[in-house]
Amino acid sequence: GNMSSRKGLNGACSVHEYTGSFLGQSAHFKMTSVCGHVMTLDFIGKYNSWDKVDPAELFSKAPTEKKEANPKLTMVKFLQVEGRGCDCIVLWLDCDKEGENICFEVLDAVLPVMNKPRGTERTIYRAKFSSITDTDICNAMNHLGEPNRNEALSVDARQELDLRIGCAFTRFQTKYFQGKYGNLDSSLISFGPCQTPTLGFCVERHDKIQSFKPETYWVLQAKVNPEKENSLTLDWDRVRVFDREVAQMFLNITKMAKEAKVESVSKKEKVKQRPLALNTVEMLRVASAALGMGPQHAMQIAERLYTQGYISYPRTETTHYPENFDLKGCLRQQANNPYWAETVKALLSEGINRPRKGHDAGDHPPITPMRAATEAELGGDGWRLYEYITRHFIATVSADCKYLQTTISFSIGPERFTCVGKVVTSPGFTEIMPWHSIPLEESLPHCEKGDLFPIGEIKLLEKQTSPPDYLTEAELITLMEKHGIGTDASIPVHINNICQRNYVTVESGRRLKPTNLGIVLVHGYYKIDAELVLPTIRSAVEKQLNLIALGKANYHQVLEHTLDIFKRKFHYFVDSIAGMDELMEVSFSPLAATGKPLSRCGKCHRFMKYIQAKPSRLHCSHCDDTYSLPQNGTIKLYKELRCPLDDFELVLWSSGSRGKSYPLCPYCYNHPPFRDMKKGMGCNECTHPTCQHSLSMLGIGQCVECENGVLVLDSTSGPKWKMACNKCNVIVHFFENAHKVRVSPETCDLCEAALVDVDFNKAKSPLPGNETQHSGCVFCDPVFQDLVELKHAAMRHPMHRGGQGKRQGRGRGKGRRPGGRLNPKKPKDKMAALAAYFV
Repeated sequence: GNMSSRKGLNGACSVHEYTGSFLGQSAHFKMTSVCGHVMTLDFIGKYNSWDKVDPAELFSKAPTEKKEANPKLTMVKFLQVEGRGCDCIVLWLDCDKEGENICFEVLDAVLPVMNKPRGTERTIYRAKFSSITDTDICNAMNHLGEPNRNEALSVDARQELDLRIGCAFTRFQTKYFQGKYGNLDSSLISFGPCQTPTLGFCVERHDKIQSFKPETYWVLQAKVNPEKENSLTLDWDRVRVFDREVAQMFLNITKMAKEAKVESVSKKEKVKQRPLALNTVEMLRVASAALGMGPQHAMQIAERLYTQGYISYPRTETTHYPENFDLKGCLRQQANNPYWAETVKALLSEGINRPRKGHDAGDHPPITPMRAATEAELGGDGWRLYEYITRHFIATVSADCKYLQTTISFSIGPERFTCVGKVVTSPGFTEIMPWHSIPLEESLPHCEKGDLFPIGEIKLLEKQTSPPDYLTEAELITLMEKHGIGTDASIPVHINNICQRNYVTVESGRRLKPTNLGIVLVHGYYKIDAELVLPTIRSAVEKQLNLIALGKANYHQVLEHTLDIFKRKFHYFVDSIAGMDELMEVSFSPLAATGKPLSRCGKCHRFMKYIQAKPSRLHCSHCDDTYSLPQNGTIKLYKELRCPLDDFELVLWSSGSRGKSYPLCPYCYNHPPFRDMKKGMGCNECTHPTCQHSLSMLGIGQCVECENGVLVLDSTSGPKWKMACNKCNVIVHFFENAHKVRVSPETCDLCEAALVDVDFNKAKSPLPGNETQHSGCVFCDPVFQDLVELKHAAMRHPMHRGGQGKRQGRGRGKGRRPGGRLNPKKPKDKMAALAAYFV
C-alpha cells in the first residue's frame, strides 16, 4: 500500500508510516531504526577522573550508569517522540545476545510514553529472523515471540565486567609506565580480559620462534627410471634421521642395489568431503588467509551485505542447516550468474546433495547468499566476500570430490620407499571451489608386484628443521575459538584492539608480529600472575555468561564472584609491579633520556623535553614533572612567549596547514587555572581577562554549527587568516593577504559578536577607493561578506578531546557577562544572511 517516509528529529534515522493489518486488526504502523546500542555503560562523573580516583575503587565502590551511546543522536528523545501514544511495539533487532540487549534499551526509552495496556493485553513483541528477505520477514511477523531478558542480562554482565576490570588495570599500568618511560609509543597501555589473552597467543608463538634451535637431519632420496626419459622420485619410509653416520650407512647399503623392486601396488578410491556450512569464525578465517582482509574489515563488509539483503545474518556459530531451510530456493537465485550458472543449473537438474550435518548452536542458520549480485553492484571487497560466501554455499550442496589414490611400495636393498599418485574421478565441489582441487601429479607407471626398475639416482639430502612462523590472523581466530576467548561477534574487535594499541603489527601474509611493548607486557603478566594472560580464566567467565543467557546462573552472583577474583588479582598485580618494571627497564628509555629540548619550565626555568612518541608530552627532568599535550598534531615553541599566570613558555599545537592551531600553556593545560576551565583546554578556551592569547581577547563570536563553540582568531595564520571554533572542527577563512587582523574591543549592534580591525595589503585590497583599513562584524558587515569562507578542519584523526562545558564570554564589551555565554541576537533576516554565505 501507500507509505510515507521522513527523517526523524535526530537526522540519522528515517521513519516510515503506513496502514496495514496487525494480528487480524487494522493498524497504523510506524517503522524506524536505531544506530547500534542506544545506551552504554560508564562510571558516574567523578570516577572518570584518572587523577582523583584509585583504580582499585573501580571494582566495587564506583557506581555505574547507563548513558546515551552517542549523545549527538539524541536517540532516547527520538524514540520517545516516535513512540508516544503507540499501543504495541514489535522489536526487529539483530537476533543475537547484543540485539536482545538493545531490545531492552529501546523498551526502557519507549514504554513510559506508550499507551498503557488494557488489563493483561500484550503490547511487546519480538521478531526472530535470519535474513532480510520477503519470506523471512513475513514468517517472522507471523510468529512473533518475546524478547529474552536472560540474554540481555548476559550482555549487561559482560559490559560491566569488561568496564571495571579493563579500566582498573588500564589506568594503573598506563599511569605507572608512562610516568617512567618515554618511548613506549602507545597512548594507552590497555588491559582487557579478552584482549590480553589474545595478545598472549601472539607472544607465545614469538617466544617459540626465539627459543627455536635448528637441528640438522638427513633424508635419503631415490629416483627410478620406469621409462627411459621419465624418472620417478620415491619417498623414504623412514622419512629422516638425525645422525649423519647412520644416514651414510643407509646410503651405502642402498647404493649396493642396482634395481628397485615393486613390493606392492594398492589402489583405493578416496573422498574429499565438501565443506560444512559457513559460520562466522570460518568466514573470518578465510577472509584473512585467502582474501587478505582483516577480521574487523571483513565483519564490517559482511554486516553491510546483510543489511542490503545480499546474505543472511553474518554472526552465527552454527554449521548445520535446519530441516526446513529452502536450499533450492537459495540456489535458484544464483542460476544466472555467469561465474557459476552452469554449476548451479546442473545441480538443480540433477538434484542437490544434502549438506553435511554440522554443529547446531541454536542461534542462526549458516551464512548464506540470499539474492543474486554482480561485481558492479557490490564493488571490490564487497564482491570478493560475497563471491566466497556464494561459492561456499554452492559447494555445501555439491557432491564430494572423489579420486583414485595409487600407492606403490618399493624396496631398494633392505630399505623401503613409497610413491603416491592421485587421479580425480569426480571433481564434485572442487569445480566451484577450485582452490580445493586435487593437484595434478605425474601419472604413475603401470606395474605389478615383483616388477624391477633401474635406479637412476640415490643421494643423501642434508636439511635443517625450521622454526614456526608468526601466527596468522586465521590461526589466531582458530585459537581464540578453541579456548573460548570472545564470541563470534567480538573476536574481530579484540584482534583489532591489539593492533591499534601497537602491541602487534600486521606483517605480509597477515601475520601478527608482537612489538617490544606487547612482548614485555605479556612476559610481565606471566611473571606476576600467569592467569591474567592465559585463556583459562576468561574461558571460565564466558561459560558463566552463557549460563546467565540460558537462565541457569544468577546475574548478580556471577558478577560479584568474578569481580572479587579480579579485585584480588589487581591488588597482587599492584604490589608486584616491580617485576614487570624490571622487564620494561631493559627495553625502554626513561623519560629523562627521551625527547628533545623544546620549552622552558615555569618552575625551574630549565628546558623541558618534548617526547613525540605516543602519547606526546613534555617532561621536566629537574622537577620530575610530566605535562600531557593535545595529540595527533605537531607541537612547536610559540615565539618564546610566556604564560602570565605561571611563567611557562607557550607552545603552539597545529593539525596542519589546512587544519586549526592554537597556543597553550603546558601547565594550564594540565592544571586549569580558573573554575570554568577543564583539563585539556588551550589558550583559545582560557578565560583570563587580559592575556593576549586568551578567549577573552581573541574570541569573535558564536560558532555557526555547534552549540557551545566560540570562533577564535588564529593570530598565527596570516597572511591566510582564519578563525577556528574552539570546540568543533569548523574553520572560517577570511581576509587573505591582509597585513594585520585584530579583534576589536567593540561589538556588533546586531549580533553582539566582536568587531575585527583589518589592515589590507594596498596592492590587493578588496576595499573601494584603494582603502586598506576597515573595521566591522565578520557576520554582518556587507564589506566583509564576500571575504569569508566556512570550511571544516582537515584532521588526520578525531580531535584529542570533545568540547565540554558552557562557552565563556569574552569578558568585555556590550552584552557580555563575565563567565556567561556569548549570546548573539538571531533575527530571521540575520540567519538567512548567514545561511547564504556559510554554505
